[in-house]
Amino acid sequence: MNKRLQQLFDRLETQRHDVLKSVGKLSNEAFHRKPSPNKWSVSELLAHLQTSEQLSVQYLNKKILGIEDYKDTTVYHELLMLAVKASQRLPLKFRAPKVVVANTPSFATRELLIAEWNKTRAELKSLLEKFSDHQISKQVYRHPRAGMINIQHALIFFREHVIHHRPQINRLLK
Repeated sequence: MNKRLQQLFDRLETQRHDVLKSVGKLSNEAFHRKPSPNKWSVSELLAHLQTSEQLSVQYLNKKILGIEDYKDTTVYHELLMLAVKASQRLPLKFRAPKVVVANTPSFATRELLIAEWNKTRAELKSLLEKFSDHQISKQVYRHPRAGMINIQHALIFFREHVIHHRPQINRLLK
C-alpha cells in the first residue's frame, strides 16, 4: 500500500478503536437509548458512520475501475478540503445524504455493528492496496459538498466525519 494511504488508514483505525473503546462499557440499553425522539442514540451514530464508510467503499470500488480516466486534484481541492475540515470541526448540523439515511440499518447489538464496521474497514484496506502511487491524486471520490476529491482526501474526510460526531457521542456517554 502507498505509504501515505497506510498512514491515513492507520490513523482511521486508531480513531475507530478509541471510539469503540469509549462506548465499550455501555449496556445494550444505554447503547440504544435516544436522548429524545429526534436525536440519535450511540448505536445510530455509529451505524451512520459505518454506513457512510461502507457506501463510500462501494462507490470507490466502482470508480477505481476507470481511475486512469480521471483528472488529478489541484491546489483548489486542497483548499476545499480545508473548508471541509473546518466545517466538520464546527458545531454545525448537516443533513446526512439521503442514500446514507436510506441504507443505514439498526443493529441489535454493539457486536453486530462492530463486526460490520470491521468488514467495511477490511474492504477499505483491500481497496487502498489497489491504488498505485500515481493514482492517489486522482479525483475518485464524490464528497456531498466538496465534489470530486482524491482518495487521500476521502480518508481525511472519513476521519473528520468521526471528529464531527464525537461531541454527540461524548454527550451521550455522560
